[in-house]
Amino acid sequence: MTVKVRFAPSPTGKLHVGNIRAALVNWLFARQQGGTFVLRIDDTDRERSTKENEASIKQDLEWLGLKWDETFNQSDRFDRYNEVVEKLKAEGRLYPCYETADELDMKRKIQMGRGKPPVYDRAALNLSDEEKAAFEAEGRKPHWRFKLNTPARVDWTDLIRGDVSIDLEALSDPILIREDGSFLYTLPSVVDDVDYGITHIVRGEDHVTNSAVQVQIFEAVGGKAPEMAHFALLTGKGGEGLSKRHGAMSIGEYRDEAGLEPMSIVSLLARVGTSEPIEPFADAQPLIDGFDFGKFGRATAKLDPADLEVLNAKILHMMPYTAVADRLEGVSEDMWLALQPNINKLSDVAELKTIIDGPVTPVIEDADHIAKTRDLLPEGELTAESWKEWTDAIKVETGAKGRALFMPLRQALTGQNHGPDMSMLLPLIGREKVLARLGGEAA
Repeated sequence: MTVKVRFAPSPTGKLHVGNIRAALVNWLFARQQGGTFVLRIDDTDRERSTKENEASIKQDLEWLGLKWDETFNQSDRFDRYNEVVEKLKAEGRLYPCYETADELDMKRKIQMGRGKPPVYDRAALNLSDEEKAAFEAEGRKPHWRFKLNTPARVDWTDLIRGDVSIDLEALSDPILIREDGSFLYTLPSVVDDVDYGITHIVRGEDHVTNSAVQVQIFEAVGGKAPEMAHFALLTGKGGEGLSKRHGAMSIGEYRDEAGLEPMSIVSLLARVGTSEPIEPFADAQPLIDGFDFGKFGRATAKLDPADLEVLNAKILHMMPYTAVADRLEGVSEDMWLALQPNINKLSDVAELKTIIDGPVTPVIEDADHIAKTRDLLPEGELTAESWKEWTDAIKVETGAKGRALFMPLRQALTGQNHGPDMSMLLPLIGREKVLARLGGEAA
């Protein structure tokens, strides 16, 4: 069987880490299995869906490297969904209900007050044609429920949760069509999965009950439920819901405002909630090769957005110059190698580059000492060996060593107390600027 999975975002907002984790798990599985990753745009909500959000979703996925093999929009398939609706109505599996939201809420409260589960009582199945006509005359429009075949249990072996068994008698017949005629998520999703040959549904554990209901809908529309994997949901590090207040931002904000590398997000989300350690990856291939549903835990997956910055720095420290050259204006490979160990984000390079290019305001506490060091600067073009040659000469001449030897030079040449390796900086700064800064001139 060739694996085919789908990621199905709704273009009613921006993608967040929870959405992307679902996309990533599906993508990793598809790539490992040599299968197909489908991007389905769930835009049946015409009022809230926008092309701007759809473009943003695609931009985020491409930036993260999660390239899809096929894509389609649900808004192009209404004729197909309506065809299935008519079939289900004719077979008595879809039936009209006229209760208002308040009436349904009252029913639930009465049932719960009697110690019963708040399951819809199927009263609408007993309505006569005259009663339906009376509701219509009042201006009521029906919502449509799918009639579950009960009593029944739905059982499957989940690729993450193991054996799952759901009693459908404990569930209400699901509403598939709203009063205004618009579709809820369930029916179009099932029809698409059947028509596009989806083999595995991989999503959050909050859909486990929905999955049980959908098994019968799959059968009713002439299909068979795919295999399923339900992973634990993400929370903040303290178990709280993920929110911007707790450091969780949209993917676009991580990219455009926080300045993170895409692989920092991929590295974290691929491992969070699994038995494997979170570690930096500059390339997704090891994550693809090591993907295994058996490594996913049942406990809630806790995510600390602060881990992204740690991973981001480590990933940048691993990157060869060729991986970033086209994003660094006026930065040579030697300059990258000198600055690389001191950056947390790629944007830090521009700030650190001023240490080399200037202007730098020298910090000189002992002018006489610095004057002596100036006289001892090696002749000719400065190289990677010049720093050791120079500091050795200063040590012999002045007796300075350790911090007393190195700190005055760093302060005079960079204006800072810490930073990149001075042996790498010295030839990049160049003889002319080194002499000017040692003379107390901003250069």
